Amino acid sequence: MNHAIVLAKKGEGWVSPNPMVGAVIVKKGKIIGEGYHKACGKPHAERNALASCVESAKGATLYVTLEPCCHYGRTPPCTDAIIRSGISKVIIGSGDPNPKVCGKGVSILRKAGITVKEGVLKKECDEMNTIFFHYIVTGTPYLAMKYAMTADGKIATVTGASQWITGETAREHVHRLRHKYSAIMVGIGTVLHDDPLLNCRLKNGKNPIRIICDSYLHIPVNSRICQTAGEIPTIVATTMTNSVKVSRLKALGVKILTLPNKNGKVDLPILMQKLGEFCVDSILLEGGGVLNYSALNDGLVQEMYVYIAPKIFGGKEAKTPVEGKGVLLPKECFQFAAPEISVLGDDLLLRFKKI
Repeated sequence: MNHAIVLAKKGEGWVSPNPMVGAVIVKKGKIIGEGYHKACGKPHAERNALASCVESAKGATLYVTLEPCCHYGRTPPCTDAIIRSGISKVIIGSGDPNPKVCGKGVSILRKAGITVKEGVLKKECDEMNTIFFHYIVTGTPYLAMKYAMTADGKIATVTGASQWITGETAREHVHRLRHKYSAIMVGIGTVLHDDPLLNCRLKNGKNPIRIICDSYLHIPVNSRICQTAGEIPTIVATTMTNSVKVSRLKALGVKILTLPNKNGKVDLPILMQKLGEFCVDSILLEGGGVLNYSALNDGLVQEMYVYIAPKIFGGKEAKTPVEGKGVLLPKECFQFAAPEISVLGDDLLLRFKKI
């Protein structure tokens, strides 16, 4: 199963909104076939493993990280292929919460006379597909907040300068996250201040969909984001219906989402619902203090990646990662679980998950 997990993770960033799945077929103590789900719409891990077999799978054991599917989607049911192959035993990591599967795959295999064992390395298999499980249950994207700050909690100096707070190792890790998540979201302030591309700079990496929260449609049509909208999918979420500017942005390939005005800003929960309908299963939020606070206050943040550099900026007016109104009492805080801590070069990465 450990090997199946390693295989599954090769699909990270490519399979969304599907789950990452790996499969290994063992016969007489030897691996005779293996595979993983490579991309949405492509064959599933079980079929790839069966296709790779160097001998008949009859009587073999299949190790698979997720319950095999049993319905027709973009590909046929994996349960059919498993039964036809003559596999006698199936070892499963995670159950599939998709209502179209959710125990049905296991039931079909057992009715066909196949021995099924569930829950092997379940924790590891579940952790791998946190995004998929959240999306399939809620229909909304899994939102992870990311920011880099100094040891005194600043994301920029008093002049607004912020490049660079962390070192190359931490910045490379951010681009791995951009590859992993389906979309990246920022506020209009980031666009106006930095004119970023918001792309993934890893070799052979995948660019995320770019989402700009721009309540009053201030985004410049000559910004790098707008000028590259024909190459990288770009969504501007706004409360405005300025027909002239909307037309100019659409001509550049920008998709406009007009949403309700919530206290002078884009209604983020409704934005999440809309993005879920567009099959956006995950978002990396690289916002400034105001957007970060709004996402936290609306209960949207499932996870945080906090990069801390061994630097001090100081300055009462220097920006911090979370601004907004703030809370009045400590007990009103946005509470997360104890972090996982990693060292990235000279910097620390604290990974917090929602309780």
